[in-house]
Amino acid sequence: MPTTTNWPTFAVVGAGAVGGYFGGMLARAGAPVVLIGRPGFADAVNRSGLFLDSIHFQETLHPEASSELSAVSRADIVLFCVKTTGTARTARELAPLLSPQAIVVSLQNGVNNAEEIRSASGIDALPAVVYVAASVPLAGSIRHLGRGDLVLDGKDPRSTGIADLFTRAGVPCRLSDNIEGELWTKLIWNCALNAVSGLGKVTYGEIIASADAKQVVEAVVYETLSVARAKGIHPPGLEDPRAALAGSFKIAEQMSGTRSSTAQDMARGKGTEIDSLNGYVARQGAQLGVPTPVNHALYTLVKLQELSFPTII
Repeated sequence: MPTTTNWPTFAVVGAGAVGGYFGGMLARAGAPVVLIGRPGFADAVNRSGLFLDSIHFQETLHPEASSELSAVSRADIVLFCVKTTGTARTARELAPLLSPQAIVVSLQNGVNNAEEIRSASGIDALPAVVYVAASVPLAGSIRHLGRGDLVLDGKDPRSTGIADLFTRAGVPCRLSDNIEGELWTKLIWNCALNAVSGLGKVTYGEIIASADAKQVVEAVVYETLSVARAKGIHPPGLEDPRAALAGSFKIAEQMSGTRSSTAQDMARGKGTEIDSLNGYVARQGAQLGVPTPVNHALYTLVKLQELSFPTII
């Protein structure tokens, strides 16, 4: 593995499944990384290391960990991995702590996080599309179940250097001149699968094994693509709705043993990101006059279940 020579310093804000995986991969490659997360997670990493249980390897790593956001002050690159429900609040808290030269990269679900970060704090965050299946079975442990690649904005000059660093760390990273369309491609698949997995308490593989569930997925895909088109957004390669549907089924096959992040949150009784997924599509559809009854139904059912959760965070 490379040493820390010629590596910038990374901070992961919101080190959970996604942040823990990508931060772990960078640490494994020799980059100096501080993982900023909940006290239980930070204590476990500092005590016993970060156990990265990948589909490719199992290894205990020893990045720095902290529960204090002020730990970002030394970072050259900040991976912004908080749940979308905390985007604006965390961005405002983060802004005065950043080095003036620091680059913030949003590794989050949804399509408008970079805009929300900028609006809340003035931070010019770099949007990224994240494809990874991961979970946190125990504090200080990341289980990697599938994929683990990123898409960055090819029109932003900062992206080339960031992509090179991830590639050095064994994280496939490509650039796209249509990052908005790429974000919507991910949104289509999130909307199609996440809530169904959560409400049904099933894996992606179990979704596509059910003819009835596949009909729900189809309806969500077509609704979400219609909203994208009404907004003038063109998800690459998905001009034909059948291609968008096939892509959703392919994602489900690639991660067949995985339960969505929405399902994981619901199983723990924690608030989900549904407002940034099916809820976002339903709101945009209402503004644009595009019917989205299935997206709205899934959003509503998840929100109703959240009412019984002891803590919404």
